[in-house]
Parts: sequence; C-alpha cells; structure tokens
Amino acid sequence: MAASSESDTELIDGPLLTPGLLQRREYQVELAEAALRDHTLVCLPTGLGKTAVSLLVTAQRLHEAGGKALFLAPTKPLVNQHADFYREALTVPDDDIVVFTGEVRPDDRAELWDSARVVIATPQVVENDLVGNRISLRDVTHLTFDECHRATGDYAYCYIAERYHEDAENPLVTGMSASPGGDKEEILIVSENLGLREVAVMTEGDSDVSEFTHKTEVEWERVELPETVIEIRDALNEVITDRLEKLKQLGVTRSTNPEMSQRDLNSIRSELQQMMSNDQSEGYQGMSAHAEIMKLRRAVELVETQSVESLRRYFERQRNAARSSGASKASQRFVSEPRVQEAMRRAEAFDDLHPKFRRARILLAQTLGIENGERVIVFTESRDTAETLTDFFGNHFSTHKFVGQGDKEGSDGMTQKQQQETLDAFRRGEFEVLVSTSVAEEGLDVPEVDLVLFYEPVPKGIRAIQRKGRTGRQTEGKVHVLLAEDTRDEAYFWISRREEKRMAEELNDLKNAADEVNEELGQHGLDDFEDATEQSNADATAGDAATNGGADTSGESDGTADTKPNDRVGASTGNGGGTDGQSGLDSFAGTTDGADDADAPTADGPDDGGDGRDGGSERDDDAPVATARGDGETVEIVVDQRELDATIARDLSTRDGITTRLETLAVGDYVLSDRVVVERKSVDDFLDTLVGGDRSMFEQVKDAARHYSRPVVVVEGEDLYGARNVHPNAIRGALASLAVDFGASILRTTDETDTADLVEVIARREQEESKRSVSVHGEKAAKTLTEQQEYVVGSIADVGPVTARSLLEHFGSVEAVMTASEDDLLEVAGVGAVTAERIREVVGSDYE
Repeated sequence: MAASSESDTELIDGPLLTPGLLQRREYQVELAEAALRDHTLVCLPTGLGKTAVSLLVTAQRLHEAGGKALFLAPTKPLVNQHADFYREALTVPDDDIVVFTGEVRPDDRAELWDSARVVIATPQVVENDLVGNRISLRDVTHLTFDECHRATGDYAYCYIAERYHEDAENPLVTGMSASPGGDKEEILIVSENLGLREVAVMTEGDSDVSEFTHKTEVEWERVELPETVIEIRDALNEVITDRLEKLKQLGVTRSTNPEMSQRDLNSIRSELQQMMSNDQSEGYQGMSAHAEIMKLRRAVELVETQSVESLRRYFERQRNAARSSGASKASQRFVSEPRVQEAMRRAEAFDDLHPKFRRARILLAQTLGIENGERVIVFTESRDTAETLTDFFGNHFSTHKFVGQGDKEGSDGMTQKQQQETLDAFRRGEFEVLVSTSVAEEGLDVPEVDLVLFYEPVPKGIRAIQRKGRTGRQTEGKVHVLLAEDTRDEAYFWISRREEKRMAEELNDLKNAADEVNEELGQHGLDDFEDATEQSNADATAGDAATNGGADTSGESDGTADTKPNDRVGASTGNGGGTDGQSGLDSFAGTTDGADDADAPTADGPDDGGDGRDGGSERDDDAPVATARGDGETVEIVVDQRELDATIARDLSTRDGITTRLETLAVGDYVLSDRVVVERKSVDDFLDTLVGGDRSMFEQVKDAARHYSRPVVVVEGEDLYGARNVHPNAIRGALASLAVDFGASILRTTDETDTADLVEVIARREQEESKRSVSVHGEKAAKTLTEQQEYVVGSIADVGPVTARSLLEHFGSVEAVMTASEDDLLEVAGVGAVTAERIREVVGSDYE
C-alpha cells in the first residue's frame, strides 16, 4: 500500500464497529452494500480484505435485523483467526462471539448457540449439529461462507445452505472467494449451491483496488534433470509400457504411451469395472495391472518433479505395504519387478542434489541475503519433499515446515496447535523460510513475504492464484516457479497458465456483464431451496398491506420481514428486508481524526483436510435409552454419528416431517422404532467381510438381534455378485446366515438416496402407522422390565428376540417359560422340537 495514500487515513465508524479500527476502503464499502441488498458472491483478490466486507455486513444485519450471525470457514486455524478479528472489530462482548469446532462438546455447542450473537465455525460441526437437531438456523440473519468455491458436490456448505434457506426467517447469505471457479459454469454452480442471486466483483484493475495492490512478478525457471534421474524415470516408464501392453491385449486401450493422460487411465478403469461386472476374470487381472500402473506413475512423478529422496521414501512405504498382511497383488508385483528394483538401487545410490534443490537455495540466498528480504514461503505438493527441503534449507537459513494433520507412514503431520504456533512465529519474524504443502494456500492470514517459490507448478489455476496471493500486498512481490524440463511439470505449467488466464477473463467478464450473470442467477439460483414461492410472495404482499395500514398477518414484526428469494423487491435501503429507516452502509461515517493507520485486517484460510467429525467419546453414557422427542407430529430417526460420512443423514434431515438425531450407537446405524434397527453395509463392506475373514458384520447383526426384534440389514450398491471375485454361493451363504441364524431382514438398495428412501418408509410405517416410539438400546442400556424379560428368555439356547416375545406372550412371565414342559413349549408358534428340547436342557440341567 502506497504510503502517500495513507497520510490522512479515513476510518469507518458505524453501529457495533470498534471505533477507529477499520480503514475505509471504498471497494470494501461498495461490496458490503451489494452484499446487504441480496444473497451475494463477493469476489475480491487475495489479501484485500474479504473478511472485512463480511464483517461490515454482519454488523449492519445484527444492528438492524437482530438475531445472530454465522460465519463458516473450512479449517480450525481459519475459524480461530476470524474469531480474533471479529472480537477485535465488533463491540459485541467477546463471550457473545463463540467458536464451534470439533473440540467443543456437542452439548456445550447447543447451549452456546442459544446465547451467542456471532458463531464462527467449521462447516462439518454445523452440519453435524443440524443433522442432530441440536441447533436451529431460524434466527440467523447473516450467514457467511468463506472460501465458498468449495461449495460443490457433497461438501458441507451445500447442505448448510439448503437448510438455511429453508429454515431461516430472515436469511441473508454472503459467499466469499478470491477464486470462485475456473469458468462461468463453475461460478454459477457454486452460486446456485449456496442460493446466491448476485455476484459482486472487484479486480486489481479497479482504481479503488489498485491503490492497495502492487505488481507481482512471476518468473518461470526451467531446470534440466541429471542423467541418473532420467535413467530411473525411463526404467519405471518401461514397466508402465509393459503393463499397458497387457491392458491393450484385453482391448481396453489402444495406447501404451506411459505419459497418457489421467482421463484416459480413468476411462480404462471404467471399462475394466464393466468387465468385472460381467464376471470376466480378465477384468480382475486388468484392474490389478491398472493399480500397479498408478503406483508406477506416482514414482515417476516424484523422481521427475520432486526429488530422489522423495522417491526413496515412497519406495520404502511400498516395500512395507507389500510385506503387510493382506497386501494386494499389485503392491507385491510392484516391489518384485526387476526394473523397479533396479530403480530402487539407483535411487539409494544417488548422492547428488536434484537441480531444483540447488536453484531453490540460490533464490533464497538472493532474496534473504543480497536483497535483504525477511520472509520466504516455499510451496510443494509433496509432504516428503516439504520435510526434505526443510532439512536442506535448515543448513543455511532459519526454516520450518508447515504441513497438514493427516499422518501417513514415514511422514508425520502437524497438529492444529503446532500449525498455529508455527504461523505465529513466522509472523513475529522468528524464522525466515516457511516450507508448506497446500495447507497454507487458501487464504490463511500468513505474513507478507518477499518471495513465493513454487517448487513445482500446480495444475489448478485457483491454487496458483491463492499461492501468489501471499506476496504483493504491501510492496512489489516476486513469484518464482521451478519447472523440470520434459516432465509433467511442463503439462501442469500450460494447464495452470490457461486456467489462470481463463479465470481472470471470467472475473473481468463477470464484472463487465454483471447484469447478465445476475439475471441468470436470479432465474436459477434459489429454485432448489424455495418450495413455496407463491407463499413467499403472499407474505411480501401481506407485509405491504401492513405497511399501508392493513393488519399484519405475516406474524413478523417490522425489521424481520421474510427475505427469502422473490421477496427482495426494491431493497434500496440495503438491508434486504425493505424495512423503513434502515440506511445500509450510509451510516458508516468516515472520520479523519488523525488516527494511526488502521489497515483492515484480512483473513482467509488453508485446506488441511478440514474439521473432524464429532467423536464417540462425547456421547452421554448415563442416558443410553432415548425416546422420541418433539410434538409427536414428526418421525424421528436416530443416526449413528459414524454414518455422517454418507449423505443419508443429511438427506433425511431435509425431508418434511422427519427429525434426525445423532448418537453414538452401540447397536446399529439407524434406529427407526423400539423394535427396528438398521445395519447398513455397502457392497464392498459386505464382501470385505467374506474375503478378509472379518466377522464383525455378524457380531454387529447378532447384537442388533439381541436388542431389537426386527433387525434389518441394508446391503447398498450394485452388482453384489459381480463386484468382486467371490463365489456366489459364499455370498448366498452369508445372506442365509444373517436371515436364518440372526433373524435379520436383508434388503437391497442401489445407492445412498435409495437407502434414505427405504429408511424413511420403514420409519414412517413404524411410527405413523404402527404408532411405535423410538428407543435406542445398547449394551450399556438400562432396559425396561419388558426388555429385560425378552432379553432373559431370548438368551436361552439362542432363542432370539422374536421367539422370546412369542414365549412370553403365550406363558405370561419369565417364570412360566422356565417351568414349562417340553410339550407345552411346542405349542408356541416358532418353537420346534429341537428348540424346546434345548430350552429344557439349559433350564433343567445341573450347573457344573
């Protein structure tokens, strides 16, 4: 930022804002005004204060519409970073600004939610709390999605947005991203998934923005690989060619080029899967060869673009995997292939430096030594390389690594605490070089640096833009990208260049054609969320009638009018609700009182794998039996928290008349009544039980049958008999055992949506038609008297719960069952001669 432009700093002063803190930047104010008018995607280059824009909107909404604000960020470090900023920038008491991550117990979150004015959270936690019916979005008047380009597929943002537009009385959504997508279609998908109806774009070319940015110089440097590295690569490529030749003979490919695209390899895999579905043994052989090819390509990529040391570590992990029990044939062939073994020997004998190492060291010396720089960030794709570079640079510079949490064999991750401590030390200037994987890309508030070094190109324009955003904020920045000649680096270079160019063009096009884009969003953006458009319009009409002196039949007071789509008519006041007297951001008066420069803090965040699911240890074991809650007009489905990896619980929670509740279940995956529990198994999980010798499925169903009289096993997925090389009779035997030995009903579904449909139908039949309540049983459960009686009788000679109930209904008591003669027992439906004899033997025999 040019010093000359800051001599008379103008500050923002407004409701709920800490006086004298936020510098007035016209582009931020303009974006905030747009975001106040409607559900808006805010696009702003990295480092220019997207979070400040959201904060201005939050402050105004809390002041004018009341309620509470929810701010979502992908990771815990980002959540904590944003919380610090909000506590500093808002006059709201610190205790009213709460953090929700997996470290906060669910029961505590439910209590904190009720009293909070601002909740800053990871999306997974909010998703869990919504599915578990622990929180309500009804009173949330502003919802911010940070790094909103993640809102695709099954990411939690999509589910939360859907629930918010359905549940909130007065919703307003702001999505924030420096890089919302690679093309117009991606941007529209993100916008529609979040229910956004407007796009507000600022680029570095805008005069208001350019004042706060500086040119970032990008230099691509090609390096030549040494002969030994080329020999190792060529040996591995020879094996790839050989394996592709085998696939060619199967007719699934015409090419044996080891550099074929990933798209072509995916196509080969699809054809092999089809062969397996047709029960062709060649398909299984081909799939194993395909798996080996993928391992070989990873090895080639490491030796070409990373380092020989990274390759050595990879080889060691593969050797360990091949020696482990249950190792795949692909792993075993990989390490036993003579040409791979020769590559391993060459890698072990290599004692030189990869040329990228030398060039990286020279660039750091120039920046930190000759040019008197203070900080450098080095980005690399490989954690192995990050650790190797940290050791290498550490001989010359003060260096620390910054990697994600997920551990893998031979490579330790970092905890959230370690990550935070490392960033804090980097900000304080305690070391010079931060070597990071992609975890520091996404907007995490890392300090301004003098050099950003890409150890290799990245094939996604979004990621390249985010990495470059670490420099050029306050002074001219430098970005160097190292590129190994005649390798995959070359391909990634051109892919990234094209995508970055296209994204820049798209953002400019979005800005230049905002009306057209916004019209398209207006046509499609919220159709999926609004099931009652006519009712919404009726509510708006009622509100108009009330304003003109008519009776207010909407049930809402002034200032809380429904702001769902199609209600936002002429919201010129900037609040989206059309309430008289609301002045939008005009109330943020500028001041020039000579205060110190107060550059608006900025905050964005990394992708380090996101927040974890709620752990089972958080369950209250003192209350193991839970009965249906609510007004009795909804159907309740209790879901095991470990099922949240699937979309079923989320799907069910959005359905009319369905209430979901999360528990750590001791028995089953879904409890649908006091007698029905569902154990869900994918086809792969089911077959794993047969081929891997794991009997856990049968133990789980046995437990279900002990505690519920109607256990159901759902086998989910297609082609049960063709998905693996398992004899059909083995599959039939397992199904027969579940049905005959454990009394379970076996039901098939095609996918998660089909499973959700089935679960809903069963739950409605049980609770609406049969009028049964929901009871969660488990090994720790305190059983009712009836349940204890059924349990005692059911445990005799493996009678089971169904026959136990028949015996008790016939004889009237446990004592009568125990004293009944064999002839009397035979009169009970379901009791045969063998069972009757066994019962008398167990009850009447002396204890030894």
